[in-house]
Amino acid sequence: MLTVLGRQFHASQQLVRLRASRNPNVLIEEKTTFGERIADAVAGFGGSWTFIIMFAAAIIIYSGINIFLRNRAWDPYPFILLNLFLSMLAAIQAPVIMMSQNRQDTKDRLRGELDFDVNRRAESEIQGLARKMNLLGDKLGDLEDLIRYQATQSGSGGATSPQSSPRT
Repeated sequence: MLTVLGRQFHASQQLVRLRASRNPNVLIEEKTTFGERIADAVAGFGGSWTFIIMFAAAIIIYSGINIFLRNRAWDPYPFILLNLFLSMLAAIQAPVIMMSQNRQDTKDRLRGELDFDVNRRAESEIQGLARKMNLLGDKLGDLEDLIRYQATQSGSGGATSPQSSPRT
């Protein structure tokens, strides 16, 4: 019976170790779809200084050309066509960024679950070590009592047995 329980305990410890040793990034990348990878790439580029600088330069150039051409411009000031393009870009970019943020939330949740598993396993191991330390402390106390008893018996020359010691 004890052997079976020991094997089950060992198997459960192995499962916890396997779960705790998993890399959340690898697990998430295994389940990533093509659309999610695109959403991450768009969000990564759309939130970068490269995008901001390129976008600002494109708007300045676009506006500069239309101001310079005055009456012959394809989109004269107030830049209605530019506003249309910006609105379309925002309409597409916002949901894609939200998809990427949802994926990031999923990653964070998985990391939290794996961290919880690791913490639970560590707590279990610490409790086991504390029990062993308490047991060792008790055994040392018993040894101290036995040594004291033997020291008093050898000093007094008594013939009582160590079984009558206070802590046995």
